Amino acid sequence: MKNQSPYYKAIGKEVEVFEQTYASKIPFLLKGPTGTGKSRFIEFIAHKLNKKLITISCHEETSSTDLIGRYIIKGAETVWLDGPLTTAVKEGAIIYLDEIAEARPDVIVAIHSLTDHRRELFIDKLGETIKAHEDFMLVASFNPGYQKGFKELKPSTRQRFIAVSFAYPKATLEAEILVNETGIDANTAKKLVNIATKIRNLTELGLTETVSTRLLVDAAKLIHNGLPKRLSVEVAIVEPLTDDIEVIEALKDLCNLMI
Repeated sequence: MKNQSPYYKAIGKEVEVFEQTYASKIPFLLKGPTGTGKSRFIEFIAHKLNKKLITISCHEETSSTDLIGRYIIKGAETVWLDGPLTTAVKEGAIIYLDEIAEARPDVIVAIHSLTDHRRELFIDKLGETIKAHEDFMLVASFNPGYQKGFKELKPSTRQRFIAVSFAYPKATLEAEILVNETGIDANTAKKLVNIATKIRNLTELGLTETVSTRLLVDAAKLIHNGLPKRLSVEVAIVEPLTDDIEVIEALKDLCNLMI
């Protein structure tokens, strides 16, 4: 029996664009702030295309060795162990490098030959070059200058991808997502979205992050499971946004008026 498809509500033409990009064997870049559905989209599209998906959450310690593979000691011998990128290249999977700009520079160097006409991976430690499987696809995401301190992708790297921007959905769509994801009633979903919209427009509080759809889903789940609405909003939306006591109190007061 086929697993149930992850819920995803298309906001624009991203599904059609991805399908044509996959058919054209061009790498795909998802741009946008955290919690806007980038990871959910790629889970949905991999399921729709019936392709294996390998996800790597990149951080400042992620190196090309982590992706390509390494020698390990097994008993009395040394054996080579393929990394997730090598596995995807060989098996024809979709590999998703989440927050690629956070990875070390050698990761970008390692994927360059996979992102142009060559579609091949050089494994330095083995002295081998592997041609990518027909079905292999490289997908990456990054958060473009949304938060101070976030690393940027070089134009020379960005231009190797088809790119689609993800943003927070319109209020009616976002409320629909909450209802579908959590089973919450439409009226409460609308109130949560109104809270998010209000906070997203509050520039004077100096928040480095804002309310993502993901945070709203978390709050809706808590409410649906029986936690009081105001407490759910406090712990799922307000507290994750900041550690500043005064800002927390101001946000709590604002939210309590709205739900």
